[in-house]
Amino acid sequence: MKENSISRRSFLKSSALAGAAAGMVGTGSILTSCESGGGAAKITPIREPGTYYVPDLSMDKAKDGREIKAGIIGCGGRGRGAAANFLNAANGVTITALGDAFPDKLEICANMLKERFNIDIPADKRFTGLDNYKQVIDSGVDVVLIASPPFFRPEQFQYAIEKGKHCFLEKPLFVDAVGYRSSLATSRQADAKKLCIVTGTQRHHQRNYVESYKQIMNGMIGEITGGAVYWNGTVPWTVLPKPGLSDGENMMRNWVNMIWLSGDHIVEQHCHNLDVWTWFTGLKPVSALGFGSRHRRPSGDQFDNFSVDVVMENGIHVHSMCCQVDGFGGGVWEFIQGTKGSWSSQRDHVIKDLAGNEIWKYDEEAEKAQYEQRDPYTLEHVNWINHMRAGVHINQAPEMAVSNMAAVMGRESCYTGNIITWDAMTTSDLDLRPKDLSLKGKMDLSVYKVPVPGLSPEEGQARRAAQRAAREAQAAARPAQQ
Repeated sequence: MKENSISRRSFLKSSALAGAAAGMVGTGSILTSCESGGGAAKITPIREPGTYYVPDLSMDKAKDGREIKAGIIGCGGRGRGAAANFLNAANGVTITALGDAFPDKLEICANMLKERFNIDIPADKRFTGLDNYKQVIDSGVDVVLIASPPFFRPEQFQYAIEKGKHCFLEKPLFVDAVGYRSSLATSRQADAKKLCIVTGTQRHHQRNYVESYKQIMNGMIGEITGGAVYWNGTVPWTVLPKPGLSDGENMMRNWVNMIWLSGDHIVEQHCHNLDVWTWFTGLKPVSALGFGSRHRRPSGDQFDNFSVDVVMENGIHVHSMCCQVDGFGGGVWEFIQGTKGSWSSQRDHVIKDLAGNEIWKYDEEAEKAQYEQRDPYTLEHVNWINHMRAGVHINQAPEMAVSNMAAVMGRESCYTGNIITWDAMTTSDLDLRPKDLSLKGKMDLSVYKVPVPGLSPEEGQARRAAQRAAREAQAAARPAQQ
């Protein structure tokens, strides 16, 4: 493939990038939802049909076509899940190479492929170590499924696009500002090469969300005025340090609890809910102010709860709430308020008017009657494969980058106690890469401390004293000035 003319270096230099989510052209439509009332009043679309992307979810499997060979980068639980989703999504697709930092993770994935799909990955196509992704990408695959810990995804995405590979990218795309700019630079390269990029934001391929989105775009709730998004879940898995393992290996095996590896759970997990908000509104965040804390997390350096007020570019607000503490209520869902009504994904996907009357509800039973495949994790691969086989470009990375950055802004506000703006964060030098990253040697573990926002009582007292002295000095100077 001829190398494109876009300079990655020049793009990175200019990437105090305004906006990010470029519009994408859709292919087809899906199941029409049922309405349970209303419809008499004239509604005005927020966006006209055809001006926004709607995936074609009208089939259980991708259309038949050329054979596609995939490589898996990151063989943990999500990597194995993505591998199964890919294989279930189409005929004529296979997996030919595996990569993971650790041999035991790789072997578990290889055994799963053999037992469930009768795919035998030869020994010379099983790659380990931190550079396993290069060997997978260079092994002769057509596409890669990247499901490594989030910190590593920007450099793996970059190498895959440089080598001309279509990519499935698990969310989030990045954990810091450096990763943000790298991911967008790589995304532009993917556009230039017409490579197909689908991200692991599976709600974009979940029929009840897609139909809800279409109803809101059609104007059923009027202009969007605000909302709230929630991921109040339980404690994730924990891998405590084991004697005999290096510092780097202990952290990487417990990556979901380490800030530099996962981005904290507001980025790694709650970005799903923020993504629904940025998708439905089509807006980017301009500032975030929040607080969070750590009550019960048994390992790592992360918080276990966040509460953030995010302001969008047109001035509307969304409340972002997430926690990973057993016994907390609230669930996982989104709510959007409009001038004519509201939408909620809690339990059912329902639209109500301002009086609280249900005027639309997604018909789950109709979907069950019409489709065998209702798993959005598989449907995103169906759509990805259809685009590749049809030669139709798709790139979800820029859109994912907006919600990903909203989560990073919220995290940094909670860590510092300060308002964090889009412009400041996207151009900052925030880089979570360890200076001494190694899978064998020692690392400086003293830097991995739970963030403490604000000032200590002593620091607060000193600041107040300094402010008081400054005011007194100003007051004393006024008579002389007059």
